[in-house]
Amino acid sequence: MFELQALGVNFSVDDFGTGYSSLAYLKQLPLNELKIDRIFVQDAPTDLNNAALVEAIIGVARNFNLAIIAEGVETKEQVDFLAERGCHLFQGYFYGRPMAIEEFHALLPID
Repeated sequence: MFELQALGVNFSVDDFGTGYSSLAYLKQLPLNELKIDRIFVQDAPTDLNNAALVEAIIGVARNFNLAIIAEGVETKEQVDFLAERGCHLFQGYFYGRPMAIEEFHALLPID
């Protein structure tokens, strides 16, 4: 992984905070970003426990100089909550639903 990173490949920890995403990976692996799992994002603006977990993940990522991506963003309230806490990269239905490649190409500006 270190050799690939030297060539410009970036690495993410997907679904951070769930499953096998160990904190030890943060100091052992050449990571570039953490992706906050949607399970925490969904209720973060209204659930104090999820809010605390999201804030902790953002703090950890900042301390390790990692980009932070929130998964499963579906509402403006979630965007606002996350942005206020320092997360500025989002993915989810708020920005677009899955679509056929032809539909995607139709959205691109043509030169």
